[in-house]
Amino acid sequence: MGSPEPFVHHIGVFASDLAVSRDFYSAALAPLGVRIGYETAVTAEYWPPGRDTPSLSLERAEAATECTRGVHIAFAAGDRAAVEAFHTAAVAAGGRSRHAPRHWPQYRAYCAFVSDPDGNNIEAVHKEES
Repeated sequence: MGSPEPFVHHIGVFASDLAVSRDFYSAALAPLGVRIGYETAVTAEYWPPGRDTPSLSLERAEAATECTRGVHIAFAAGDRAAVEAFHTAAVAAGGRSRHAPRHWPQYRAYCAFVSDPDGNNIEAVHKEES
């Protein structure tokens, strides 16, 4: 029997402005080791090196009503420095800080939260022992 499949295979986000969102996600996810693995004129798929799942599928919304809003996506970070670099890069790329990097004892994690260009809650999280 092979290794178990991940809990989530991919998540799709429909952006009101694909170019703006692509630039945001490319900058924000780079410190986490996540890059565009596949791209067309209407989509950009992000995944970590060496595997294509789990992934984030960023797609151009065909109409304003199809734009993804109100979603919360948390990306795993290897350490606190990666969480801090995520936050810095995301804000520099036009994201709005929701919560600067800090330890959240209730989650046993070091996290940072930003809003993407469409207002979605994007997080980098590094799980810790205490």
